[in-house]
Amino acid sequence: MASTHKQFWKNEYFKTAMMIVVILAVVFGFWFGLQTALGTQYPVLAVASGSMSLPKGTTDDGWSHPFARTLRIGDLIIVQWARPEDIYAAPFNESGRSGDILVFRATDSDELIVHRAIEKIVEPDGRIEFITQGDANSVPGPYSPTPAENVIGKVVMRIPWFGHLALFMRDSSAIYIIAAVMILLVIVEFVIPSLRTQKTETIPSESVESTSEPKAL
Repeated sequence: MASTHKQFWKNEYFKTAMMIVVILAVVFGFWFGLQTALGTQYPVLAVASGSMSLPKGTTDDGWSHPFARTLRIGDLIIVQWARPEDIYAAPFNESGRSGDILVFRATDSDELIVHRAIEKIVEPDGRIEFITQGDANSVPGPYSPTPAENVIGKVVMRIPWFGHLALFMRDSSAIYIIAAVMILLVIVEFVIPSLRTQKTETIPSESVESTSEPKAL
């Protein structure tokens, strides 16, 4: 039995498969652990809209102003769940924008919106709603007021540029590129070594005839 286990661990295909399993386990373990730690289903998101970055009518390539206090296209944002009572809302003024940046679900779809809380409304029955507005917009968003139950969480960290990869993955052409890379990896890892092994096995070994001549006395 022990020798069988040693043979498995010496097999290159088995070691490659185990490495893939370990990588997948680490990735999924990290993702679900992050969901648990931050208390939200969407702990990491990429900013796809410029409504939080520049005045309306201008363009945002997502690469400039990496350390701005607002959000840019291509930013990776870390989202944490927060109680509606603990969310801070403040109107825009000359000194800047200080309200919490919220991620919430649109009322008429499953689209996720990232806007800043500029006003908190507490209804007589205790329900809480938020007026939200993009930093680049001159008026509140069309989904205001947003019910507290639609809020996914608030942005607690911004990582510039890294969201571009996630946005690229959303592109339909990215699927074909990823598929091509996976096929190439399979060819390099499995097909080519297999062909080399077969070629080595089919080469006949040279037969060497040993002849012995009698030595002269």
